[in-house]
Amino acid sequence: MKAGIFITGTDTEVGKTVVAAGLAMVLKDRGFKVGVMKPVATGCYGNEGRLISNDAAFLMEAAQNEYPHLSCPSRFRNPLAPNVAAMLEKREVDIAHILKSYHELQKSYNFIIVEGVGGLMVPLKKDYYVANLVRDMQLPLVVVSRAGLGAINHTLLTVDAAVVRGLELRGIIFNRVSVTNYSLAELTNPKVIHDLSGVPILGSLPEVEGLNIDSFQFGKLKEIFQERIQVDKILGNFPRSVTQK
Repeated sequence: MKAGIFITGTDTEVGKTVVAAGLAMVLKDRGFKVGVMKPVATGCYGNEGRLISNDAAFLMEAAQNEYPHLSCPSRFRNPLAPNVAAMLEKREVDIAHILKSYHELQKSYNFIIVEGVGGLMVPLKKDYYVANLVRDMQLPLVVVSRAGLGAINHTLLTVDAAVVRGLELRGIIFNRVSVTNYSLAELTNPKVIHDLSGVPILGSLPEVEGLNIDSFQFGKLKEIFQERIQVDKILGNFPRSVTQK
């Protein structure tokens, strides 16, 4: 059996990497052979030809993966939209290579977690967006959003972009939600977004103490994710646990 999920966001820096890593660790505990993928990464560092994405490395550490060339096949130095970074670096985002890497990962893992870059309408190349990649990978979506002021507009726009393109939405996760002294927007926005969109709310994550992507520190992310996120709804009809082979 092969399955997976695509983690997108309402914006950049909303916590897609944290959500993807938390899900990977929880599924590994359930016996899944979890593969992770950051198909396109910008803002990478290192020598030309050996650029490193902190987000991709963090995901690989969370899932204990061993195929970096497949997990992050398209990397750029400039922290810009991929099509712009590619233009400045005189390269291109090779969609065929990305999809080939994805299918190669499927041979080694029974569940693939793919983290997008930015949101659904981030252009990867001319007339090809993150949403196109989701469709070509034939994966359902989880949307990561902030819960505070502005979340209603950003989340509904993301949901609308997914629906008009025929993408399957498994649900919405709110990240960096205050557990004390929360704002009125944080308190009311999740229900408003659910009522307006009809998309399930899968849970919310607070700031995780001790979590640091750059130094591969996870804190209690796995335990908090397991407690606060409805993982079974992310899996859909896929078995809730599997035996690794």
